[in-house]
Amino acid sequence: MVNKIDFNLYLITDRKLFKAGCSMYVALETALEAGIKAVQLREKDLPIREILDMAYWMRELTDEFDAKLFINDRVDIAMAVKADGVHLTQNSMPAYAVKKISGGRLIIGQSTHSVEEALKAQDEGVDFITLGPIFKTPSKIQYGEPIGIETIRNAKKSLSIPVFAIGGIKPENVKKVRNAGADGIALISAILAAEDKRQISEEILRLLK
Repeated sequence: MVNKIDFNLYLITDRKLFKAGCSMYVALETALEAGIKAVQLREKDLPIREILDMAYWMRELTDEFDAKLFINDRVDIAMAVKADGVHLTQNSMPAYAVKKISGGRLIIGQSTHSVEEALKAQDEGVDFITLGPIFKTPSKIQYGEPIGIETIRNAKKSLSIPVFAIGGIKPENVKKVRNAGADGIALISAILAAEDKRQISEEILRLLK
């Protein structure tokens, strides 16, 4: 079986990082040009029609760069735009139900915040997880205190699926996360809020090699 998770840097969108006059489209295009191969559309507060519109143009953009597109939570949108996968939350339908609906066509990721949640996600049939927040970060403050690098080590002892570390990851701590056993990292602001998005994307991809 071909490994479906053929990327180690998972970029997640947040349009609120962009001021008026700045384009998320251009930012994503720059990151993809730099070599990023997986993007998740995560704009939970938008009406469904706006998410669908974004999903269609992101599908075109990711196709242009032979990159994978994931849709946060919305299996229906993922199917409609022919996305590669869906990313579940703790409140989403379980992975086994997603597989039934999609005929097994979608790659399934899930957000987890502890080893226990990670094991449950694996048991329900997800293909990979994000685990965090590893370090302190404003985007994950609602999940409480950082869970730390040691949680990655503990998770890797029990899991057979890829683990992507998330939360406060920057170039200076990428190696620590990888040394702890993470298969990859998931990023939002480290790339999308950077002044030189191409340079930071290329630097992080180099660090992940």
